[in-house]
Amino acid sequence: MCSPLKGLSEGGLIEGENVGIEFRWARGAYNRLPAMAAELVSRRVAVLVAVGGDPSALAAKAASSTIPIVFNSTDPIKSGLSASLNRPGGNATGVYILTSDLESKRLGLLHELFPGVALFGAMLNPSFPPAAQQAQQLAEAARTVGRQSFS
Repeated sequence: MCSPLKGLSEGGLIEGENVGIEFRWARGAYNRLPAMAAELVSRRVAVLVAVGGDPSALAAKAASSTIPIVFNSTDPIKSGLSASLNRPGGNATGVYILTSDLESKRLGLLHELFPGVALFGAMLNPSFPPAAQQAQQLAEAARTVGRQSFS
């Protein structure tokens, strides 16, 4: 496994020598993200990297309209992170993770691979904002392949 620090060092950026990296971890407490983002902005960081999906990215975007933000998102248009995929606008750019849009495809593929299996399980994090949408899409997908869904 390649660590991010190793990748940076291969590009000539050595932590503590010519680059500083400040990590923050909310440990699932999304309400802490705005204060954490504001603190990083007050430290005048050059870039905000918001991992963990839309809540982190939205906190970063609310904290600064000038510092570049790199994010991962479940839907940057719907969440308000980007104006569009081809012209995102603003100071944020990132990766669109199609997780919830693929729930029906995943269940359909499982059904094709294991046609005799009557029950499939799915684990969702209720604290993850798209969880309700994922559960709804899984229930719809289950009906499509003739399976019962449970919540």
